[in-house]
Amino acid sequence: MIFGRHINKYYLHYAPMLLLGTAALFMVDFLQLIIPNLYQMVINGMNRGVAEVNGQILAFDRSFLLDRICMPMVGIILAIVVGRFLWRVMFFGAAIRVEAQLRNEMFDNARRLSCEYYQVNKVGNLMSLFTNDLDTVQECFGWGIMMFLDTLLMGVLAIAKMWRMDPVLTLLSLIPMAFLLASATIVGRYMMIKWDARQEAFSKLSDFSQESFSGIAVIKAFVKEAKELMAFKALNLENEKANIDHTRASVLLRILVTMFVESVICVILGYGGYLVFQGRFNAGELVEFIGYFNAVVWPITAVSELIDMTSRGKASLERISELLDAGPVVRDRQDALELQNPQGGIRFQSLTFRYPDGEQNVLTDITAEIAPGEQVGLVGKTGSGKTTLVDLLLRTYNVEDGMIFLDGKDINSLTIKSVRNAFAYVPQDSFLFSDTIARNIAFCMPEDPIPREIENAAKMADVDDNIRDFASGYETVLGERGITVSGGQKQRISIARALMKNAPVLVLDDSVSAVDSRTEKVILQNLREIRKGKTTILIAHRISTIQQMDKILYLENGHLAAAGSHRHLMESCPGYRRMVELQQLEEEGGESHV
Repeated sequence: MIFGRHINKYYLHYAPMLLLGTAALFMVDFLQLIIPNLYQMVINGMNRGVAEVNGQILAFDRSFLLDRICMPMVGIILAIVVGRFLWRVMFFGAAIRVEAQLRNEMFDNARRLSCEYYQVNKVGNLMSLFTNDLDTVQECFGWGIMMFLDTLLMGVLAIAKMWRMDPVLTLLSLIPMAFLLASATIVGRYMMIKWDARQEAFSKLSDFSQESFSGIAVIKAFVKEAKELMAFKALNLENEKANIDHTRASVLLRILVTMFVESVICVILGYGGYLVFQGRFNAGELVEFIGYFNAVVWPITAVSELIDMTSRGKASLERISELLDAGPVVRDRQDALELQNPQGGIRFQSLTFRYPDGEQNVLTDITAEIAPGEQVGLVGKTGSGKTTLVDLLLRTYNVEDGMIFLDGKDINSLTIKSVRNAFAYVPQDSFLFSDTIARNIAFCMPEDPIPREIENAAKMADVDDNIRDFASGYETVLGERGITVSGGQKQRISIARALMKNAPVLVLDDSVSAVDSRTEKVILQNLREIRKGKTTILIAHRISTIQQMDKILYLENGHLAAAGSHRHLMESCPGYRRMVELQQLEEEGGESHV
């Protein structure tokens, strides 16, 4: 059994099932302790020709064997079968339900956590929580409760019967058990440390495997398979060592159990044989006493198993609790308001931002305004802060009050959901789900849209023809992260998904970089037509992509160096003009080379 803030509530929630399982377990244990007495009657009857039942001396004949031994034994066996089935259903059924509810809690909390959490915690480590650690907790809840109750019930009943037969022999039998419990407690603490190390090693292995599989194309392109194999072997050896260390401790515990149990058998046979010699016991009673002790062996063994299981369960529950206790860094205020009828007006006022783990500002003193319905280009060198600026609009990170306004309202005073509902976003990494193309495009919709609407969005993103070339068309199932389609197709499907939302503000983060110039012109022309009256922010590296925009914001080293039309920036901003000239030279050089 394990206890913790996130699991204690389930003991109360599933109390009826656990109580019914306990009643079935008590019935099974009680019936099992009748069997040694039947053995005693059989052995004494065979030796003496008579058997004693409740103080009566009865002849040991066929009718006695049938009525007093065989029929009761059949009834006991049937009742035990039913009881064992019942407690398994109750205990294990409750444990599986607890596992499912914990997994739901974990995923629910994980989806609410801020991006900052996932920058620190890797995917492989998180997946180990949802697999290995949850399995361990489920095992502790089901088997742990059963072992604890069985140890308590069977142990108390069997020891009580042993005590009634001979207190001295009972005490001699239990002395080694006390040493066993002390040893098991010490080894159990050591096992908890080793289990934690084992889980950590497994997480590292999972992280590396997940990253390698995701980047397999890069690994092959650079012919680094051997290097990755060596790195994997090193992590695998670390995982192997952690598993061996834990297994050694587990085996040591089992050896101690076997040693102490066998020593007790020696005590019973030695002192019990002496009692038979003295006439204080008969052969049947000695067999009955040994039967009761054998019933005690399982609870004693279960104690060691319980310590082993609990040590693993505590370590796993602690890791799960870290996820459940983690809260979103970016959250709504208590008095946050819903953004009603968003128009798409945006204002940055002396915006300065530094990442939580950063050493210097990424953005410094940004002041700019985007009018509702305006189409704005965002341009600058790599690392100038373009993506960070739009991430802050989506409240991916916290900013100070009075720095970002949406429709004249401080973005911190609005609910996160209503702010994000006002935006449609195409990130740099055009992520697609392993689902049909149609479902990917319609991902933002609360209900299944009309297929014609999906097709119209695809046409606006100039990807409809490509989709129809697939054998299954819009029902084509994409591979993991959209690996089935090319980079340009992935970008255009992502744009179609954003257009499907038809949000007041559309943000495209370098979203046409993987398409050819003709396709780019088609997409930009479609955007100008269908986004009239709605705000559009387009981040790009190619000046040709944004030069037709109503306004261009030029960022340089986290500062807003200039803002205005393409012509205005060419006349007033040397940095922008130089960027344009360099790109023109590159294009001319590429054309002459061709």
